[in-house]
Amino acid sequence: MTTTEHGPLAGVRVVELAGIGPGPFAAMLLADLGADVVRVDRPDGSGLGIDSAYDLTNRNKRSVLIDLKAADGAAKVLDLAERADILIEGYRPGVAERLGVGPAAALARNPRLVYGRMTGWGQDGPLAERAGHDIAYIALTGTLSVIGKPGEPPTVPANLVGDYAGGSLYLVVGVLAALQHARTPGGRGQVVDAAIVDGAAHLATMIHGMLAAGGWQDRRGSNLLDGGCPFYGSYETADGQYMAVGPLEQRFYDEFSTLLGIEDEAPDRWDTARWEELRTLVAERFRTRTRAQWTEVFEGTDACVAPVLSLREAPRHPHIAARSTFVEHGGLTQPAPAPRFSATPVSVRSGPARPGADTEAVAADWDVPGITRTRKDPDG
Repeated sequence: MTTTEHGPLAGVRVVELAGIGPGPFAAMLLADLGADVVRVDRPDGSGLGIDSAYDLTNRNKRSVLIDLKAADGAAKVLDLAERADILIEGYRPGVAERLGVGPAAALARNPRLVYGRMTGWGQDGPLAERAGHDIAYIALTGTLSVIGKPGEPPTVPANLVGDYAGGSLYLVVGVLAALQHARTPGGRGQVVDAAIVDGAAHLATMIHGMLAAGGWQDRRGSNLLDGGCPFYGSYETADGQYMAVGPLEQRFYDEFSTLLGIEDEAPDRWDTARWEELRTLVAERFRTRTRAQWTEVFEGTDACVAPVLSLREAPRHPHIAARSTFVEHGGLTQPAPAPRFSATPVSVRSGPARPGADTEAVAADWDVPGITRTRKDPDG
């Protein structure tokens, strides 16, 4: 497999110490952008709990098997780190150090290495040593509190807001920024501490500004963008499907209300005391037709209305299909790499890496023959 001719990160080498969640997704993004990502898998094959052939977060990567608890496990990883530009790990604080592959050991071998650490709570603080998952991280930052309807429990946004938006994307931005620094004259490697709590809080920067200015109420479902506004939300149709509505600007709202057929009876949309009246009117109107019928009504307009599609429906939408937002590779339909580049196009080059399948090739390409040999622990 050619790994150095696709995408703007061609020539960048990344070592990923196997984990779950935001670390693998971040490494996938780097791989999608052309980096040669080598995933260090454990012999026990722990992961998502699904067949590794379907774990799309391991696409465009290569995999080697290394037992970090073996006598020579740490040495093998450090051999890879010596030849890498970026290393990513997602252990709890101190675990990488105990395994012999922490930042001090890695940077001693490669002073220009960018060492990316992905955790939920961060490398320090009272909760740093505690277990956790996406939902707890976004809960503690206040981010979860803005999602959902008033009077109901907050809506869980899958693991998109915490793990991937607040975690993976911030890790990628961080390691690429640090790589730029390392490659400048006089630059050096460093540790990037990417914590989901930090990223999830940062995502809400605009909302905190609005809160401080009095333009955001600190209660769920009471604001312009959190479902409190009757012209920014989803409405059920006659067939039990949904339409998403978002005509915030006046000219778009005028077109929306005309096409929906409520322009003569709708109350002033900025009279918040009548928002429930307006919401009821909009909801009743949407329930008179099916999703397909409303889609036809709003097709080709600037009313800012769209059908809510399922995961299986989305790839077939004409716009999504025209842009090839989803692609098929190896029989699996999946989101295409993003964003897009005019001079260094990106693509899905290979399917999910199977644990250990690329050990020989990586040993040759990276000139690390030692990773193919196994030495037993003399004490074991």
